[in-house]
Amino acid sequence: MSKPITLIGAPTDIGAGMRGASMGPEALRVADLKATLESHGLFVEDLGNLAGPSNPWSPPVDGYRHLDEVIAWNHHVHDAVLGALQQGSLPILLGGDHSLAIGSISAVARHCRAQGKHLRVLWLDAHADFNTSVITPSGNLHGMPLACLCGLGPTELTGLSDQRPAIDAAAIRQIGIRSVDLGEKQLVHRMGLDVFDMRYIDETGMRHTMEQALFGLDENTHLHVSFDVDFLDPEIAPGVGTTVPGGPTYREAQLCMEMIADTGRLGSLDVMELNPALDLRNKTADLAVDLLESLFGKSTLMRRA
Repeated sequence: MSKPITLIGAPTDIGAGMRGASMGPEALRVADLKATLESHGLFVEDLGNLAGPSNPWSPPVDGYRHLDEVIAWNHHVHDAVLGALQQGSLPILLGGDHSLAIGSISAVARHCRAQGKHLRVLWLDAHADFNTSVITPSGNLHGMPLACLCGLGPTELTGLSDQRPAIDAAAIRQIGIRSVDLGEKQLVHRMGLDVFDMRYIDETGMRHTMEQALFGLDENTHLHVSFDVDFLDPEIAPGVGTTVPGGPTYREAQLCMEMIADTGRLGSLDVMELNPALDLRNKTADLAVDLLESLFGKSTLMRRA
C-alpha cells in the first residue's frame, strides 16, 4: 500500500530576487493538487501553510539577503518535513522559493541516517544553485541551497541536519541545468557533482539521462526529488521568476516523472519557485500538478506493466 502523502505549504519568497513565489502553495491548491492525487487512491493530508517572518526586501549583508529570515523559515520547514517522515508519510513541500530545500533535504537526510537508508537527491532545475556568499552575484539564498547542504554556507544553515554537511555531493544528480554562474561552475566541478545539463539531454535523450541519474537505486534507497518549476521550458511554464529558455519539453518532463515513478523509491518531494504573479491563468500550476500526477500513478503506458 502506498504511503500517505502530507502537503506542507511554505508561502515565502524570502530567498528569491523577485516577489511572488510566496503565492505558489495556493496556486497548486487552486490547481487541485490534493484531489488529483486522491484520484489515484492515495490518502492526502494538507497541513496548510507554515508561518514565518515576512520578507523585508532588504539589500545583501556580507553576501546574503535576508539570512536571519531564511534561517527561521528553514527551521520551520525542517521540523515539519521531519515530523511527516517520522509518522510514515511522504512529505510534499509546496514552495515558496528554493532556499527552503535546505530545511527540507536536511530533514530527509537526518531521517535517512536514522533509518539506515541511502539518500539520492534528484535536483530538477535550470540552475545549479551552488553559489556561496563569496561568489554570488546577488546574495539571494535561493541560489545557494545545494552549496549549504554540502556544507558551504553559514553554520545556521549547514548545521540543520544531524551532521555537517547534511548530504554528500555524491548523492546529488542535477538534471536540466542550463544557467550557471562562472564561479559556481568552478565550485560544482571541484565538488564533483553529477550534472546532466541540457546539452547532455539534447545529445543522449531524456530516457538515457534518467537511466543514468537513477542508476544504482535499490530497495534501501530513499529518493528525494527537488523540483524547481523553472526546470521546464518557459514556453510551457512561464510562471517562474527566473526563466531560462531551452528547458525540457512537456513530453521530456513527463518521461522524467514517469521514470522516477517506475522506481517505486520516491520518498519525499519539493515543488519550488512557482510564481503565480508571472503566470497566465494558473497555466504553470496546472502543468506542475499534471507532472506531479505522473510521479504518483498517471502513465502514458498502454501496454501491460
